[in-house]
Amino acid sequence: MIENNVSLDLMEFIETNVLPRYADFDKAHNLFHVTRVINKSLTLSRQIGTDINMCYTIAAYHDLGLEGPRAVHHITGGKIIASDVRLRKWFSAEQIKIMKEAIEDHRASASHAPRSIYGKIVAEADRDLEPNIVFTRTIEYGISHYPEKTKEEHWIRFIEHMRNKYSNTGYIKLWIAGSPNEKHLKQIRELIINQSELRKVFNKLFDEMTQNK
Repeated sequence: MIENNVSLDLMEFIETNVLPRYADFDKAHNLFHVTRVINKSLTLSRQIGTDINMCYTIAAYHDLGLEGPRAVHHITGGKIIASDVRLRKWFSAEQIKIMKEAIEDHRASASHAPRSIYGKIVAEADRDLEPNIVFTRTIEYGISHYPEKTKEEHWIRFIEHMRNKYSNTGYIKLWIAGSPNEKHLKQIRELIINQSELRKVFNKLFDEMTQNK
């Protein structure tokens, strides 16, 4: 029988010991982000019929690798979850192996499909493609990591990122057909083509983020 609710003692453990670690990350990968990934993962888990405790835990750990270099955070995250012996209270060695691989496979730029449905769920949940969220996170990341850049330089970085990741030739891939992300990605791609409208969106968000600085 598939459980629809996360184990309460597992939830207490993760809320106490795992989620607070996101407070040290940038705004694009903070507690707000991981909470959204968790909620979307739980929704997909219930729809598909997977182990909800595994989906919850994968989502909670998926970006902890940002405690190290960003470029390999998915690999580092896999090592973190695999080495956390406290999880043996809830999961078998095989389940932990699947969760490790799911975190390794979640990155949007991965060159291969996730190895399991659990990897596809967290990858899909991590691709929060509601357009305003995508644009806001991209600008927040730029402001946080490149505070010396001018507004025009931030715009150049922003549009290059949009094209490289989200355009029709971008590297982002969706793994679960019919998810809300399909509709959202279509909206983003339409704005990328209509660059003048996208510039208006950028200007509004950028000015809101920087007006009090």
